[in-house]
Amino acid sequence: MPEVHDTRDVTKGSSPHTSDELLDAWYKSVSEDGFEDDDAQTIGLFGGRSKTSDGYESSRSSRLKRVREILSIVRRYDIFHGLTPKSLRHMLEELGPTFVKAGQILSMRSEILPESFCRELTKLRSDVEPMDRDTVLQALRDEYDTPIEDIFDAIDDVPLGSASVAQVHKARLVTGEMVAIKVQRPHVQETMAQDIAIMRSLVGFMDRFMSGSQFLDMQSVVDELWQSFRDETDFLVEARNLEEFRRNNADCKFVDCPKPYPKLCTKHVVVMDYIEGIPIDKTAKLVAAGYDLEEIGTKLVDNYTRQMIDDGFFHADPHPGNLIVRGGQIVYIDLGIMGRLSSHDRKAMSDMVKAVALRDSAGLADGLLRFSISDTSAVDHAHLLDDLDMIIADYGEADLADLDVGSFVNSLISMARKNGVELPGTVTMLARSLVTLEGVVDEFLPGVSIIEIITAHIKAHTTPEDLIEHEVKGFTREGTRAAHGLLGAASQADLAMKMLTRGQLRLNLDVAGTEDPINDFAHIANRLSMSVMVAGLFIGSSVVYYARIQPVIFGIPIIGFVGYLAALILGIWVARSIIKDDRRRRR
Repeated sequence: MPEVHDTRDVTKGSSPHTSDELLDAWYKSVSEDGFEDDDAQTIGLFGGRSKTSDGYESSRSSRLKRVREILSIVRRYDIFHGLTPKSLRHMLEELGPTFVKAGQILSMRSEILPESFCRELTKLRSDVEPMDRDTVLQALRDEYDTPIEDIFDAIDDVPLGSASVAQVHKARLVTGEMVAIKVQRPHVQETMAQDIAIMRSLVGFMDRFMSGSQFLDMQSVVDELWQSFRDETDFLVEARNLEEFRRNNADCKFVDCPKPYPKLCTKHVVVMDYIEGIPIDKTAKLVAAGYDLEEIGTKLVDNYTRQMIDDGFFHADPHPGNLIVRGGQIVYIDLGIMGRLSSHDRKAMSDMVKAVALRDSAGLADGLLRFSISDTSAVDHAHLLDDLDMIIADYGEADLADLDVGSFVNSLISMARKNGVELPGTVTMLARSLVTLEGVVDEFLPGVSIIEIITAHIKAHTTPEDLIEHEVKGFTREGTRAAHGLLGAASQADLAMKMLTRGQLRLNLDVAGTEDPINDFAHIANRLSMSVMVAGLFIGSSVVYYARIQPVIFGIPIIGFVGYLAALILGIWVARSIIKDDRRRRR
């Protein structure tokens, strides 16, 4: 975890020295000044804006009470130095639903947390204490103008599942259809909005005293958590997701999702078909029911490829609990959070998959740069390709069937971040989804990599017309780029000539493998000069020796003897310098 540094003054106080003092300083700040989000709220003739609340108001006293509750929990954990994967998971569970959701988001962000933490955070429990029947019925009555008895003929007392945001019950409509009702917990929006405001305030405050980039990344996690919260607590979004997913897969006979009942769906309630089948991880039951596990695994991966490459609308969490096999179909459930890829991103993803299959470092680099949401002008392309060559070398020895997609993806994301290539959250979400999917189908397709199936899908769905169109676009893009390059080169050449004639031209020399080329060249020149001097002294001393100039020492003229000695000393010095530099480079 980040270290605390005593570098700045805390507002209205001295800078903190320990983690407890830092937390106390934050509590003092929010107690005296309130939350930063309060200052971000505005009103105006044409509406206002709010950084995080969006109308989910909470009183100052309730916020401070929640802050004290959070502080009492985090003080029991050494959040600055001693958090292990398990202690982090336990702390998030104690902090409540919002922090559990933050942990679930972090579990898919291996570019922020080490892989061991990501694996542990995937274990965050989703089941919580269920709401009682009266609370559920009252929540339904609050949503409908019509008495619920005129809508539902029966509602099961025992929930099918109870999570931090909502609870699901089996029910029967008065028209006879069996449905599942997803009911949002009362006041969950206000509670989560308050927690997110507190998290934003804490992260913003800590950022003043933390070194490194981890807390900067936490700011983006809080923003992503807020967006996820808004989507997940608006059940009309999930109803629309169900309809869109069904439209996209209408011609796919082996994939389905629950049918929503739009007229009965509200912002806090989703009514959809009840799905009864075999969970996809119950392989023994599937075999007993006559299913072919290899066929299920192949169709699952092929359809998921269609979702991400063809449709650009994919299930963001395809874990076994969200996949049910019924009537020869794989049924996706819980479509609250879905991922989206633009046509540009889908093409880049397709090219990257092909590059992985071909072990093409340049293709992978091109795909990563096309995905980047940051400025890539400063990226060291040579270094990027070197890193990708190393990754390809590490994973290229094994057959494609033995490729560990999870490890490969994590290495790729970490490498991109190290080289300053910032990937959007959707891409990292998709990467983690592929890792999850690989874990699901591992038992179904032993000895087969999902990359093989994805590559086969791309090839099967690429027509000659698509190839021609792609090549034409490629030639057009490259031609335009080349034309701009030629015009730019001509302009730069004209400028260089003008500067040369005015004596204003300077040369910046950059040689690969050296930080100071001028100094290195000077060092080489010095060695050459010394070598010439050694040779000159040796030759000159030899001339003096054969001339027999008096006086002599050891049979050698004194002048020649001094020349030989100087040549020997300088020669040893040059040889020693060369050997020393060679050893340093090898290290």
